[in-house]
Amino acid sequence: MAEKPIYIENQYMGRDRSWVSVRLVLALFCFIAYYINIERENESQLFLIVGSAVIFVSIVMMYMLHYRIMVEQGSVKLSGLWTTRLVKIDLNSIVKVECKPYSSFFINNPVYNLHQRGKIKFYAGGKDAVWLTDRDGLIYIIGTQRQVELQQAILKAKGKPGV
Repeated sequence: MAEKPIYIENQYMGRDRSWVSVRLVLALFCFIAYYINIERENESQLFLIVGSAVIFVSIVMMYMLHYRIMVEQGSVKLSGLWTTRLVKIDLNSIVKVECKPYSSFFINNPVYNLHQRGKIKFYAGGKDAVWLTDRDGLIYIIGTQRQVELQQAILKAKGKPGV
């Protein structure tokens, strides 16, 4: 029988506030253009269809799972969308666990298993992340909505008490 995970968190694709705002402004532009061009039937219908499609896609993306974080005894598992591989981080090789902001940028793109300059990034939305550093100096940046809980779960899974 498999043991129960210490911590589980789901990160969804379309729940980042900045990208929701961008999609809503685009839909609003389409609806305003539809209203302005109401006397030209063919062109205005296209704006209405595009604006409605943007709203529909935005709603669907809010429920689309980007990745799942599972902390078990001795490991952190990150499983992504349909075609992505399971990433398992062995906590025996982790030497440092830190709570830091994900990035200093205002808008960040969602990523899964992005290798970039000695860092491996996992991000769906928000500003917070947990930074894990292994013995070789490789840094795992895991974006999360519940930063302190994830850090405590990782420390518990490593066998170290407290924060």
